[in-house]
Amino acid sequence: MRISCPHRWDLTPKEAVQLQRELAGQIDIRTPLTRCEIVAGADISYNRFSPTMYASVILYRVADGSVIESQDAICDTPFPYVPGLLSFREAPALLSAFAKLRRPPDVVMIDGQGYAHPRRLGIASHMGLVLKVPTFGCAKSLLIGKVGRLGVTAGALAPIMDGDEQIGYAVRTRRGVKPVFVSAGHKIDLASALRVVSLTLRGFRIPEPTRLAHLRVNELRRKHTLP
Repeated sequence: MRISCPHRWDLTPKEAVQLQRELAGQIDIRTPLTRCEIVAGADISYNRFSPTMYASVILYRVADGSVIESQDAICDTPFPYVPGLLSFREAPALLSAFAKLRRPPDVVMIDGQGYAHPRRLGIASHMGLVLKVPTFGCAKSLLIGKVGRLGVTAGALAPIMDGDEQIGYAVRTRRGVKPVFVSAGHKIDLASALRVVSLTLRGFRIPEPTRLAHLRVNELRRKHTLP
């Protein structure tokens, strides 16, 4: 997969915040997804206090639930852990894994935030701008906003609101489990992101593309970590 990044990653946190503000004006969260046959799931893993990022991406075929390709990358990053600036720490490793793919996916699901971000540019939005592929976030935790009343049954939805603006949805994927938090990233609208989540649930809290990427990247980290 050919990737061309339009900016540097070796920025200070102050420079990174300014770049986020500039890039946020470029994202598209209004375009419906027209094709959803191959979904990429991507995740990062790392050891606490370590600069080494482990990244995995899998290509998931929706029709039969098979994984048709998997790629990994290991990169060191000098960027510190700063809430709201995770893309500057994690995206370089993820992009290295995506660059190894033999074909682009129809849509990318990132374990993280998209539009549901203080500056409306979470890692899913940032990755989408660089990959130029429809991308959205399906996060396990809430970064900003308040969630409306959420039912207990599987499939229940509640809007995530930041003031008067809806920035995503909380989705109860299984009865009685914690929700996931879905937000559009780039080149996709929120309704389409919800549809991809629905199409890729297989009985777990987390949709299969990011669940399988999570399992793979943690195994990668364990294999490369000295006992």
